[in-house]
Amino acid sequence: MAAPDQNRHLMGIALVAVSAAVFSSAGIFTRSVTAAAWVVIFWRGLAAAGFTLGWLALRGQLAEELRSFDRRSLLIAVMGAAGSAAFIPAFKLSSVANVALIYAAAPFAAAGLAWLVLREMPRRRVLLASAASLGGVALILQGGLAGGSLRGDLLALFMTLMMAGIMTAYRKWPDVKAAMPNAVSSLMLLPAAAACTPVMAVPEGEMPVLVLFGLVFAVASVTLCEGARRLPAAETALLSALETPLAPLLAFLILAERPSLQTAAGGAVIFAAVLWSQRPARKAAAPTACP
Repeated sequence: MAAPDQNRHLMGIALVAVSAAVFSSAGIFTRSVTAAAWVVIFWRGLAAAGFTLGWLALRGQLAEELRSFDRRSLLIAVMGAAGSAAFIPAFKLSSVANVALIYAAAPFAAAGLAWLVLREMPRRRVLLASAASLGGVALILQGGLAGGSLRGDLLALFMTLMMAGIMTAYRKWPDVKAAMPNAVSSLMLLPAAAACTPVMAVPEGEMPVLVLFGLVFAVASVTLCEGARRLPAAETALLSALETPLAPLLAFLILAERPSLQTAAGGAVIFAAVLWSQRPARKAAAPTACP
């Protein structure tokens, strides 16, 4: 029977993997609608907050989550709102592949933040994988500079830094509830979105897509946060980067979006680093008995 710590670790891996699979569809939702970025942010956020609060109410946990919401929860919510504000425009200004692959740089940011804030020294393998991921992102940004998508790529990088901050925060404060900060982060953006654009101007037939996007985002956010509290910050970031191959694949199959050569090369470096970082450490050989 697995030890409690091992069960907790395995559950963390499963939750973050589910989150990565669900998050990989974000680019498809964003690019499949013609609504402006802030219109998408408004309706996705409203739907995500509604689903999350409704889920808490059905489970009888809404009052508990409200009571436990404190300054730590608010900080997480602010980082989530800032990341979301960059996330949707990034998909509008750059390719799905670029945004997804840049997000895979989160290991570098999460490892650095965890060392600065928690004094949590990552394993040597994680450090090397993070450095490789950073090199892959540099390739993608170079391609974005040449292809005119640098603004979207930089927004994706900012979103990555915010997500790394959230992962580190949950590692530092594992007792902080996950659902309410996600709902609050979505609600925070509603006034800004309404001020930026006529949010009622949703093209015909696109409202169901935006509502479904909200549901998907709520599920992915909660599973990521629940997994992050069970794993080291750098490992969470590396596992969540498993959406790296899924998002471009979905974009190719559904949107016929072909990544550039530099994006493909950078993505291959990042994905190889993710896989290598998750290989189990080789056990030391047992000492040979003396004759």
